[in-house]
Amino acid sequence: MLTALDIRDVVLIEALRLDFPAGLGVLTGETGAGKSILLDSLGLALGARGDAGLVRAGAAFASVTATFAVAHDHPARAMLTANDLDAEPGDDLILRRRIAADGGGRAFVNDQPVSVALLRDLGSRLVEIHGQADDRGLLNPRGHRDLLDAFGGLGEETAETAMAYAAWRDAETRLADAAAALEAGQREREWLDHAVAELTALAPVAGEEADLATARATMQKGARLAADLDAVTAHLLGSDGALTGLRQAARRLDRLAPEHALLAAALASLDRAVIEASEAEDALAAAATALSFAPDQLETTETRLFDLRAAARKYRVEPDALADLAVDFATKTAAIEAGEAGLTTLMATVVAAQSAFDVAAEVLTAARTAAAARLDTAVMGELAPLKLDAARFRTTMESAPPGASGADAVQFEISTNPGAPFGALARIASGGELSRFVLALKVALAATGTAGTIVFDEIDRGVGGAVASAIGERLARLSLTTQVLVVTHSPQVAARGSHQWRISKSMRGTVTRTGVAALSDRERSEEIARMLSGTEITIEARAQAARLLAR
Repeated sequence: MLTALDIRDVVLIEALRLDFPAGLGVLTGETGAGKSILLDSLGLALGARGDAGLVRAGAAFASVTATFAVAHDHPARAMLTANDLDAEPGDDLILRRRIAADGGGRAFVNDQPVSVALLRDLGSRLVEIHGQADDRGLLNPRGHRDLLDAFGGLGEETAETAMAYAAWRDAETRLADAAAALEAGQREREWLDHAVAELTALAPVAGEEADLATARATMQKGARLAADLDAVTAHLLGSDGALTGLRQAARRLDRLAPEHALLAAALASLDRAVIEASEAEDALAAAATALSFAPDQLETTETRLFDLRAAARKYRVEPDALADLAVDFATKTAAIEAGEAGLTTLMATVVAAQSAFDVAAEVLTAARTAAAARLDTAVMGELAPLKLDAARFRTTMESAPPGASGADAVQFEISTNPGAPFGALARIASGGELSRFVLALKVALAATGTAGTIVFDEIDRGVGGAVASAIGERLARLSLTTQVLVVTHSPQVAARGSHQWRISKSMRGTVTRTGVAALSDRERSEEIARMLSGTEITIEARAQAARLLAR
């Protein structure tokens, strides 16, 4: 609910703070005292359109701050979270608006800058203002279906319908995705078949390309070294080669060594040379064996390597990815083959989901129809005491495109005179009638709205006596569950309030100011007596005021 309103430099208000308790608060005062300024100020804090004309003459800017006590589970708190606005669960919610004299303006929630649009959305969830030209709250047909559901206690039915609709939409989405995938797959089926056949025949193996490249390089290097290796072998092992000469020299020296002891050292050196040369012979043989390959082996290796690299270029992947690509293509081909069967299954799922939604929507429609009848009866019961006995109210329901809220379009309609056609509230009712229709609806709907504060601007215009008393009684009843503020000229309405403020205008030299004062019990009695008798308060008016307040 609204707990406080701070106004600075708005039109005729220089500085004003009002604290609002729960219950029914009434604002009274003579015509022209500035009640509209007060409501305009509240509207400004709630995101209503503002302009430089609201700034008090001589001031740099106007500002209005509205403070609200809001439950932890109120929809407004969810909006704060959704918009990344800091707010502790138990803290007040503070809406502030500032309008500069040059036309600029800013909006704040809990001292954090926000857009005016967000301020307006928050304000609509905190306060309903019903005035002569108001088009919010109950007058907006877009909210009538939710109000009817809340009145009928249809939370379970609406939840079931919303879940059924979500399941239906999900099934349709999956069917559409599968159909699109199947269509795309069928368009590339011929290409996929060719690719699968080609990759299956190629049979690529991860890591194969690197192994082939290494083998090819080795064979190419071996081919280049073969001639040099043959020449080295000839020098070492040929008939005139080094090893042959060493062996012949060693045998001859071996025969001479016994005769000449000095030749023993030379023989030992030759023997070692023969051994080293023999080891070189073995090493050359091993190298020749290692570097040897079949004549067609290099060609076969190069052909395989080039085939792998060509396929990789064709399919725009690395050679090592060809094996996985072959599996992927085969999987797509299998999916296409199974696609039609899967599509049939998904179609059946969609049909079943739609049928489930239709059943849930029909149950919801039936529950709404019953709730609408009860609401019509409740509202009609409120109209006669409000001097609207010739009027009729009805809740219309028409088929609407299926959605999460079912398949019903709901609208509240009225007929103000016998034989007159029904139409929308805002279009048919006059200013005074409109406020009384809204009151009748609010009383019937009781605590179905989320707004913790309802403001009525001159709901008693053009009525008096018993009708004004009926209005006051209903406002008081409504204030048992919702904070209600009403601007009134009716003493019968004012007397029903649990709190009262008097709005007055004063002159100081050439400067006019609007002020608001909370009234004590004695001051309330005097104010209501003034409302009864006019400028000159009579004894009879005071007595009548006392009787009204004693109810």
